[in-house]
Amino acid sequence: MLKKKGFIYPTVLAMGLSAVLAGCGGSDSGEDSDAISVWAMGEEGKLLNEMTAGYEEETGVKVNVQAIPWDQAYDKLLTAVASGNGPDVLQLGTTWVAEFADAGALLDLTEHMEEYPDFDLENYFEGAQTSMKYDDQIVGIPWYVETRTMYYRTDLLEEVGYSEPPATWDELKDAASKLTESGDNDNVYGLDIDLNDQITPFIFAWQNGFEFDAENPNFDSPEFKGALEYYTSYFEEGISTTSEGIDIVQAFKDGQKPIFFSGPWMINIMNDQAPDLEGKWAVAPMPAQENNLSSIGGANFSVFHNSEKVDEALDFIAYMNEVDTQLEWMEKSNTLPSRLEAWESPELAEDEMYSVFGEQLENTKGAPPVKEWERIAQELLASIERINIGGADLDAEMDEFNSKVKSMLE
Repeated sequence: MLKKKGFIYPTVLAMGLSAVLAGCGGSDSGEDSDAISVWAMGEEGKLLNEMTAGYEEETGVKVNVQAIPWDQAYDKLLTAVASGNGPDVLQLGTTWVAEFADAGALLDLTEHMEEYPDFDLENYFEGAQTSMKYDDQIVGIPWYVETRTMYYRTDLLEEVGYSEPPATWDELKDAASKLTESGDNDNVYGLDIDLNDQITPFIFAWQNGFEFDAENPNFDSPEFKGALEYYTSYFEEGISTTSEGIDIVQAFKDGQKPIFFSGPWMINIMNDQAPDLEGKWAVAPMPAQENNLSSIGGANFSVFHNSEKVDEALDFIAYMNEVDTQLEWMEKSNTLPSRLEAWESPELAEDEMYSVFGEQLENTKGAPPVKEWERIAQELLASIERINIGGADLDAEMDEFNSKVKSMLE
């Protein structure tokens, strides 16, 4: 999952989680032994309680939802793996799937796929299919998805000669440079790049033709280094700032940061917090180099490995992934449906903002199914900080970064 939720990224203990699974007890089904237990994270966990009535009425099975803050979720899941006392159904951010699947915490759903045709991989965006699988097992079903697109001030771009949004890397650099130069003061930066966002460097790398090789890490390749050169050039040339500064919504309103990358949640935030900008901003697909790939994140539903209510858990996941339920969930949570069929509905297909996200979701990549991926991403951010703020040599940093990744994966 690539949406920022206040994550912590602790390192799994070297003892190996899979070793503690042997001999563990059954799953924690909550206070009611006849109910299925569901762990869901953050605001979604709170809202999910309002969505279970339909399933309960349809099946007669009660659902106990436990809402877990994102900053506590990782440690709570580790504890569940170690003790064997997990839920029947758990929500996992997509970048966590590989680590917990590798630990044996997730039930292999392969034998159940024929019985549940809605779980077929072809029902989901190609990018999301990556997070469904680990080592030839099906370990999760996409619940909701997100991707990154480009938010931009249409009025300000028009002033610097762009009646259409930048569609290529060269156009993005040119437009962002002109926006920076056109500002009334030194606090205007044509493109805002969040240095704490771990996914943006990988998006640029994918757009530059980079394909991660887990067997022989290749972060020292021309494709990856070229992408990092492009990324860091925005800071070198003063088009982006290493200082966080004021809130992005306020900076967007003021014209200080007229272009930025973000997910679908920003649509409602902009509408709510910047109503005076109506008609002066839009979203567009990511600008392209070799391609215009973006990331795909979100969350999956998985079944805990030793659940004693597998049938009920799968029925619940199937209910939540029905098209009508997904559209109802979108209305309630402002998250995007994972089912391709849901994107044919007018509320998505005919919406000028959401339809752009649907277009971008057709061109996405998910995080590689490597259990060390979170550590790799955080290590890259540290390298980028040394380049952008400390003045370190990019080639040397990427060579060192690649060596560290090789050591992680050995």
